[in-house]
Amino acid sequence: MELEAEMSAATARILMVDDDPGIRDVVSDFLGKHGYDVETAADGREMDAALERGPVDLIVLDLMLPGEDGLAICRRLASAEDAPPIIMLSAMGEDTDRIVGLEVGADDYVSKPCNPRELLARVRAVLRRTEQRLPDAPSTAGCEFAGWRLDLVKRELRSPQGVVVHLSSGEFGLLRAFVEHPQRVLTRDQLLELARGPASEAFDRAIDVQISRLRRKLDDGGGQDLIRTIRNEGYMFTAKVKRQ
Repeated sequence: MELEAEMSAATARILMVDDDPGIRDVVSDFLGKHGYDVETAADGREMDAALERGPVDLIVLDLMLPGEDGLAICRRLASAEDAPPIIMLSAMGEDTDRIVGLEVGADDYVSKPCNPRELLARVRAVLRRTEQRLPDAPSTAGCEFAGWRLDLVKRELRSPQGVVVHLSSGEFGLLRAFVEHPQRVLTRDQLLELARGPASEAFDRAIDVQISRLRRKLDDGGGQDLIRTIRNEGYMFTAKVKRQ
């Protein structure tokens, strides 16, 4: 398993954004030794320059940065199409800070100072989630529900009006879990496993936050509640799904 992880890491490009040169050096050296191609940036401007040089597979982003802070950068990146997944780093480890990071589009959150091995595990988990398909899921290219179209290959969601709606990798994973298991109650634990994998260390509140964001994006003004909260049980995707 370790060898497979090292081999799969070889093609992944990671951008580490932190204004502390010591942290940048430690993290980039450690991830580099485990097969990742790591580039570093000290702030948002250097990050943008790095992204112009080529796409990245994941961004490790510090919350406290000079100039444009990590939350503003995360919000900006999450609103763009084909945005890479983001792991946010912060010296503030309160749940409220983690929730805010998830609200603006981060895929995971690690408190500083962090063990490099923990960060490595989170990096692997986030990259794995962006590539993996649901276990036992039908092999389909896409589906249609309530006028919406979801392309599972392009990871593209189109509204009934034909507008492309951007989804973070976390939101896409959740929506894919719902459309593959429509009209049945899914607990938070089931959603965590389906959307993020059985090794996920995410907490329940993260699912609630991302479902709230997904609901807002699926609200086209028609008043249809596509994701229903089932009290004391979990959530249900209410629409009928037609596979393509």
